[in-house]
Amino acid sequence: MRGWTQAVACGGFGVLTAVLLLAQTPPALPPATAAKTDFSRDIEPILKRKCIGCHNAQLSQNGLRLDAGEFALKGGYSGPVIVPGKSADSKLIHRVASSTKGFMMPPAGPAVTAAEVGLLRAWIDQGAAWPAKPGAMVSKATRPGSDHWAFQAVTKPAVPGVQNREWVRNPIDRFILARLERDNITPSPDAPKETLIRRVSFDLTGLPPSPAEVDAFVRDNRADAYERLVDRLLGSPHYGEQRARFWLDLAHYADSDGYEKDRPRPYSWRWRNWVIDAFNRNMPFDQFTLQQLAGDLLPNADTEQTVATGFYRNTLTNREAGVDRAEARFEQIVNRTSTVGAVFMGLTVGCAQCHDHKYDPISQKEFYQLFAYFDRAEEEDIDAPLAGELGPYLRARPQYEEKRAALFSEYNVAELEAEWEEYMQKALANPGADLEWDFQLTEMRAGFDGAERLLRTPKAQRTERQKERLTYWFLSRTGPVRQRDKAKLDRLRELRKKLDELDSATPKLTQAPVIAELTPPPVTHIAVRGDYREKGIPVEPGTLAILPPLPPGSEPNRAALARWLVSRDHPLTSRVTVNRLWQEMFGRGLVRTSEDFGTQGEKPSHPELLDWLAAEFMDRGWDVKEMLRLIVTSSTYRQSSHARRELAEKDPENALLARQSRIRLPAEQVRDAALAVSGLLNDEIGGPSVRPPQPAGLDALGYGGNVKWRETEGPGRYRRGLYIFFQRTVPYPQLMTFDAPDSNVTCSRRRRSNTPLQALNLLNDPVFVEAAQAFALRILKESPSKAAGDRISFAFRTALGRYPNSREAERLLQYFQQQQAAFGKDAKLAAGLLPFVPEGTSTAEGAAWVSVSRVLLNLDEFITRE
Repeated sequence: MRGWTQAVACGGFGVLTAVLLLAQTPPALPPATAAKTDFSRDIEPILKRKCIGCHNAQLSQNGLRLDAGEFALKGGYSGPVIVPGKSADSKLIHRVASSTKGFMMPPAGPAVTAAEVGLLRAWIDQGAAWPAKPGAMVSKATRPGSDHWAFQAVTKPAVPGVQNREWVRNPIDRFILARLERDNITPSPDAPKETLIRRVSFDLTGLPPSPAEVDAFVRDNRADAYERLVDRLLGSPHYGEQRARFWLDLAHYADSDGYEKDRPRPYSWRWRNWVIDAFNRNMPFDQFTLQQLAGDLLPNADTEQTVATGFYRNTLTNREAGVDRAEARFEQIVNRTSTVGAVFMGLTVGCAQCHDHKYDPISQKEFYQLFAYFDRAEEEDIDAPLAGELGPYLRARPQYEEKRAALFSEYNVAELEAEWEEYMQKALANPGADLEWDFQLTEMRAGFDGAERLLRTPKAQRTERQKERLTYWFLSRTGPVRQRDKAKLDRLRELRKKLDELDSATPKLTQAPVIAELTPPPVTHIAVRGDYREKGIPVEPGTLAILPPLPPGSEPNRAALARWLVSRDHPLTSRVTVNRLWQEMFGRGLVRTSEDFGTQGEKPSHPELLDWLAAEFMDRGWDVKEMLRLIVTSSTYRQSSHARRELAEKDPENALLARQSRIRLPAEQVRDAALAVSGLLNDEIGGPSVRPPQPAGLDALGYGGNVKWRETEGPGRYRRGLYIFFQRTVPYPQLMTFDAPDSNVTCSRRRRSNTPLQALNLLNDPVFVEAAQAFALRILKESPSKAAGDRISFAFRTALGRYPNSREAERLLQYFQQQQAAFGKDAKLAAGLLPFVPEGTSTAEGAAWVSVSRVLLNLDEFITRE
């Protein structure tokens, strides 16, 4: 019975077949109709009804189908659903004739009438004649369409006319203004230039402007001064970092495996580098998509195109030895399928893993058709050297290999490894014969990617990389034979120490986690109830029937899937992408539920504008920079963010955009802004992740002492938040306090909270204390005047991009004087707050400026993009 009962929640045909096989006393049956039945006239309309027949050629959880007789007659776990010639023995009749809740079919909606039951009985008693081949009753070609807006083709609407033409700077404004004028709402005036440069700098680069940049923009009276500013920001290398942050959320990037062991991933950043570079080069989004989904399948794919497939390698990896590796791989592919569906189509396709989607037209079969694309790929690691790495590596390699070969010969590694592998091969071929070696094999399957595949590969066919990996694994896990031979075990430990010294002294190549196609491809099955152990019917790679089909003759691979996603006919990818760009510039998308464009998501606030932007995006060659330039140069974007009392009831969430939105900075930018203003920021682009200071003992929360947070020393500790090492089980606390996602699943939009813990973080976190100290030194050294009032104006201007008003200046000066007096009475406290006092400054004065800096770095305005 296992595998059936849970499926009663499923809509469509899966419900019927899921429960048909449960034992139940047959109900009293209406008599069979006497006349000869006609299948297409009498029976097909009944079987096509929701919750009874296979109305869209969909499949039940175990692959049982009612659209062709060979499947229905074959039956499920406990026998056939239909017994030709014996309607009284057919489970189909027992169900449709019942009135018992939980047993009757359909479970909801109009019941099957007695006359219809009679027709079904007659048809079965007359032999249950079926269409000639599977799928003939209802095919995808005849599958009903959907009138849901997101599944309609993207057509470019006409730009509406407006009354206030002077406000319009580009077509975006016409769509926004037309809606406002319809509701008798006037837009807000432009924000002040100081606010505007801070806003667009944060939005396009993630960093605040310097006082010099603010001054230059304020003084620039040219008609196109703002457009010039935008072009400069779009050309900044920090633009790629800002764009990458949002994309890493979608891919749920992290630097560790997750789960119990949560091992670090030393080269996960290599894909992050690719993303930053792709955005900085303004790679068209269709190519950006193609390379990440199928870069390895492109003709003559180069290293960078293959590195792009690291997009898939952000899934969690369960290295618990007791986990079935088939289950672990299945869960990874489910995650990849769900991620691709959410990122590119804005659909919750993962809801169809166990049964047909309850709300959207996505069948379970279609989920596994998408799943099949990724089931045909396997994880690999490749050499992906950065600029300047290859030369030193090649020069050092011959001597390195010579020294290593000498060590292997001295310690008889080849013979010992051959003995070890012989035991491993026996354990692989005869599980249960030797529990000690079974454990060694289980541990290797969990910790060594592709272990079983490599062990089954004949030695002569193994690559040099595979041989090297296997040798190093053996040397670190020699098995029970060596563990009982202390002398040889000590010798191997001695060898490992020498190898570590040799490896650390030799130049290396950066590696990259990627995927590669499996040959031959495996057969993909529907997983009954989403259980990897229960295999339903096989499926081929395919797409969603509700969307336009793949071009005829398309290869069943990821490249065809990627090209389909970015085809002109696809109604979702362009809409979903421009909606996210809008979300990043306004705090919410035109479709607020940017993660769900399905029937349970919200309707667009401006549907015509969404379609216009989607069409324009494709017309402009999927150019992301051009679309962002279009958005940020609009009058809509440039509006003041000041709340307006008359809009509180009409538009409390600012969906109509009669003003800009105030947005709390993302977690990484909160830290970046403090480092930038204080002068501590290391703005190096790309490279490995860093571990800045965090509260002591936090890494001890990781399981079994697996997590080791060794603080990065030197300039690396002051790098941007994008580069902070993300440990899934014990993430960097400042990021989580300010609502960074957990990186376990794709995140399309971050939620924003406001908690006391955030204020405590800004006041007491070592990073922010250090930033306040550095900012104080900057105030003391860089302010053009030593007068306290002038230094306050300098500090205010540096932190917030504007001068303080008289009330703010007076209050801050008063606070400075109070702090200076207090520290004058406690020299020890003052020295502890600012150990490095510039010449000519008293300790009390220096500490007081640290206090002023802490106030400014804690202001709501400082951590808010106006």
